[in-house]
Amino acid sequence: MKRHNSLLSIAYSLFLLTSSVVAQGKVDYEISFPNAVHHEAEITATFSGIPANKPLEVRMSRSSPGRYAAHEFARNVYNVKASSEQGAELTITRPHAFQWNISGGRGKVVVKYTLFGDLGSGTWTGIDHTMAHLSIPATFIWAKGLENAPVTVRFRRPSASWKIATQLVPTGDPEVFTAPHMQYFMDSPTMLGELRFREWPIQSNGKTYTIRLAINDECSDAEVDEFAGMVKKIVDEQIAVFGESPDFDFGTYTFIANYVPQIGGDGMEHRNSTSLTSSRSIKGNPRANLGTVSHEFFHAWNVERLRPRTLEPFNFEDANVSDGLWLAEGFTQYYGSLLMKRAGFGDDAGFGRGMGFTVNAVVNGPGRLIHSPVEMSQRAVFEDGGVTSAPNNSNNIFISYYTYGAAVALGLDLTLRTKFPGKTLDDYMRELWQSYGKHQKNYAPSKPYTMADLRASLARLTGDVAFANDFFNRYIEGREVVDYEGLLAKAGFELRRTRPGKLWLDAQLQGQNNRVTVGRATMMNGPLYKAGIDRGDSILTFDGQTVTSPSEIQTILEKHKSGDTISVEVLQRGVKRTTQVTLTEDPQLAIAAYETIGKELTDDMKKFREGWLGTRIGR
Repeated sequence: MKRHNSLLSIAYSLFLLTSSVVAQGKVDYEISFPNAVHHEAEITATFSGIPANKPLEVRMSRSSPGRYAAHEFARNVYNVKASSEQGAELTITRPHAFQWNISGGRGKVVVKYTLFGDLGSGTWTGIDHTMAHLSIPATFIWAKGLENAPVTVRFRRPSASWKIATQLVPTGDPEVFTAPHMQYFMDSPTMLGELRFREWPIQSNGKTYTIRLAINDECSDAEVDEFAGMVKKIVDEQIAVFGESPDFDFGTYTFIANYVPQIGGDGMEHRNSTSLTSSRSIKGNPRANLGTVSHEFFHAWNVERLRPRTLEPFNFEDANVSDGLWLAEGFTQYYGSLLMKRAGFGDDAGFGRGMGFTVNAVVNGPGRLIHSPVEMSQRAVFEDGGVTSAPNNSNNIFISYYTYGAAVALGLDLTLRTKFPGKTLDDYMRELWQSYGKHQKNYAPSKPYTMADLRASLARLTGDVAFANDFFNRYIEGREVVDYEGLLAKAGFELRRTRPGKLWLDAQLQGQNNRVTVGRATMMNGPLYKAGIDRGDSILTFDGQTVTSPSEIQTILEKHKSGDTISVEVLQRGVKRTTQVTLTEDPQLAIAAYETIGKELTDDMKKFREGWLGTRIGR
């Protein structure tokens, strides 16, 4: 009996050992570019340690880190072939569009395929004879069950002059890099080409990190130097907000900047890097692309490490529905602009004008009456680059969580500074960072936050639970807006109508073939919408006059005042109808600095403004 138990024990130990090896597995990739001129890459993926007697499920991602809607990357994958370790061809079946099931492999399966990519961006891959800008989820297949396996990838360069920029971990071979697991690998954009690098050290957390700029641009070396100097100022101001940099996992943070004409415009945050793409070169204007730099680097704290629970872990098979994008993206949008100002790029008046666009979009956006910032965040799965050919009503029901969140951030910052002297939004971000962002485990936040966590943190910061509950109930989970006019006045800014006394129509009017047509959906808070006029309608008469161009309508408007009601005849889907339109004043808002409109900027306003917009370096 003892011998039998002993044999069982040995067998069980061997089973655990074997299971451990299988569970760990290993993934190796190799990518080359023999047909780069036609935007193709040849990729080999070798999956080791796979279970026997079970089909290997190989998938192409349907989403990408930093992107909140699903995308079908599998459409660019073809010539898929699979073989065993010994080279025998294996059977492939397709249970759905983004999965290949491979049967017959024992321990190791080799998959080869061709990838097409001609839109380099934060989301998509772009390949040509001059460079390769790789979005990893849009490039590499992966296998179910091997998500925690270590990854090795070899980038075969078409030319020795090509360099590689990535947050993947380098090895002794300049073409070979590693990642601890699939989540990190998929979060690691990579650029190849004749790149130039600039780098500098920063000290934080008792460590020295390297900040690195990798750039693909036709600009001069001097312009690269100047741009790098500007980036350094932004980095320093952002570290000052949190009091420390993130603990970059492998000691380096890389700005992957691809500024060539054939690239797609985008910016995409990643854990230890960011993908910056623009067809606008910095040549002649090194400051041109700094706004995206500022936004994306702030993400190194906010969303990469300080992360909503609804985004953790990231789902590569579908889109994550998140309630926290108003903070993850919206607060980042606010700080992107604020820290540009603190770093010396722009003046007070310019910052105010920029915030004016944000406030106007939210205050006058009809979607605010339907969805709160939390609900707007949850709509990202439909709005964030999602492709649809069917008409939708986003014009009336959606305000970008970037914009809405930035308006909330502005309102909360000014409210804290006004109601709780010595407290600011910087303090709130530090509170969140220390509680939910600083501590990481396995390259992910140890404690991603919930809405309740955010509310509780605001209560801790202010010592006022009632205030925190009221702010969240009304402005974050509700649909009200703060008193921007009163709050901005304390800093010497005026919120005012852009066209006082002027009338407006809630439509994009198009003139063609002697007819005026409504080009897009009218807005539910506008005069045409209320009169039952919509996208595609043709306006035949306006205030009793036949009209054939938008300018004729504008001339008629100038003869009226707000509150006047006029008759309008429209052709609506083949039927003529006459309706009454009550004209209203243009509600569009702007923010103006007092000194630009002849109003007195008092010493108290100057002090308030300096505490808000002034640099934090040296304080």
